[in-house]
Order: sequence, then structure tokens, then C-alpha cells
Amino acid sequence: MTEDPKVTDYIADKHELPDACAETIQTAKGSAVPGSALSAEEIERLTNDMVGAIKTVYDPEIPVDIYELGLIYRIDVDDDRNVEVDMTLTAPGCPVAGEMPIWVENAVSTVEGVAHVKVNLVFDPPWDPSRMSEEAQVALNMF
Repeated sequence: MTEDPKVTDYIADKHELPDACAETIQTAKGSAVPGSALSAEEIERLTNDMVGAIKTVYDPEIPVDIYELGLIYRIDVDDDRNVEVDMTLTAPGCPVAGEMPIWVENAVSTVEGVAHVKVNLVFDPPWDPSRMSEEAQVALNMF
């Protein structure tokens, strides 16, 4: 049985991940944020676990998780392990617009060590298919 990939596994091939996840990747590179109470190892563990949790959330109309779709724009963890997530939708009129942020909040809340989760729904910049990872493009036959 193979291990699930970690965010840091993709650092060398960062082009495979949506650009929207660049901030998450930078956090997981192995250096703590200057002045942070969290160690680099703790930040990396939290990042990997949060990304894994977010990857369990799917848009009901698209058979790809929302992380690979590029709907997660930012994940921020403060010194007290409070998490703030900025996310978007594939379209402002998405039928699950009111529910999907709650699904993300619930998923991230399951990560050990996370205190409080706040999910912000943003539409700037607007989502477009270029934000999808190569994995999502393959799953949706977009090559």
C-alpha cells in the first residue's frame, strides 16, 4: 500500500498543482514563518492534513475534488491554530454555494490540532479552468 502524496511531494513539480495553491506550498516547504509559534514540521503536518481533508470535498456536479479543481485560493493558519480558508466556486450561481463552504469548514475541522475554521467565499479572481491541476484536467478529459 502506498502513502498518500503530501503537498511537499509536489514542490519540485509545482506546475502540477493549481497556481491558487502556491501559498500553501510555500508554507509547507520546511521553513517556519518568521515569528510563528508553530514549527516548520507542525506547519507541514497541518498543511498536509488540511489539504487531505479538503480533497474529500467534491462539487456534486463534477467528479473531481475541489482542491484539484483549484477552488481553494488560500489557507492560513495563525499561531493559535485557527484556520482561514479563501475559496471560490466554479460559477457564482452554483447550486451548492451555501453548502460547500460548510463542507470545507467541516472537513478542515477534522484535522487534529486545528482550533477554529473560517471559510470565506470569494469571487475575485473569478475561477476558470486554468486553475485546475493536471490531475483534474485528465479526470475531466480536458487535454
